[in-house]
Amino acid sequence: MIAFVRGPVAALHPDCAVVEVGGVGIVVLCAPATLAGLRVGVDATLATSLVVREDSLTLFGFADHDERSLFELLQTASGVGPKVAQAMLAVHGPDELRRAIITENLTALCAVPGIGRKGAQRIVLELKDRVGAPTSGSSTSSIAPPTHPADLWRDQVRAGLLGLGWSTKEAEIAVETVAPFAAESAAAGNAMTVAELLRAALRSLSRA
Repeated sequence: MIAFVRGPVAALHPDCAVVEVGGVGIVVLCAPATLAGLRVGVDATLATSLVVREDSLTLFGFADHDERSLFELLQTASGVGPKVAQAMLAVHGPDELRRAIITENLTALCAVPGIGRKGAQRIVLELKDRVGAPTSGSSTSSIAPPTHPADLWRDQVRAGLLGLGWSTKEAEIAVETVAPFAAESAAAGNAMTVAELLRAALRSLSRA
């Protein structure tokens, strides 16, 4: 198992990063919130989980080991593969996701693309006693919360939504929906991070 990768970020794409490790470019699939915290040319450490299939080896990357552990646990639920598990962590942070499962908040779980009510009920049934309590404050992330001067966040959120499978039109609508929240938080001196804006955009799409 590859527990983590560390090195300069060689490239960023809507759904993955390329991290240079020992002169080799390693492709790591990441949720948009994780990608938003990376910068090309800057060293990063990503906790990783290797998913092995008959025809592929796919490395998924996370901001910290807690997120990686939850990603792996989610896949033990019936019908949850790596893509759905990654989408769950894109829509909800680890603690928020744990609370949704523990409190049987099906509405929150159904906000994730690809999860319907029956799927949400199955996840709660199978993971409620295994997911553990929220671990606020225990993050060991080496990625600093991303800042987003001016409207740079728009491009990052749009790219994240496209990477999760939403159409260009849907992404544009979601970006415009959360724009007032971004402006209000910036004016109040407590600007929302790209991760927070992305999750707000995903929730607006799920409600629509």
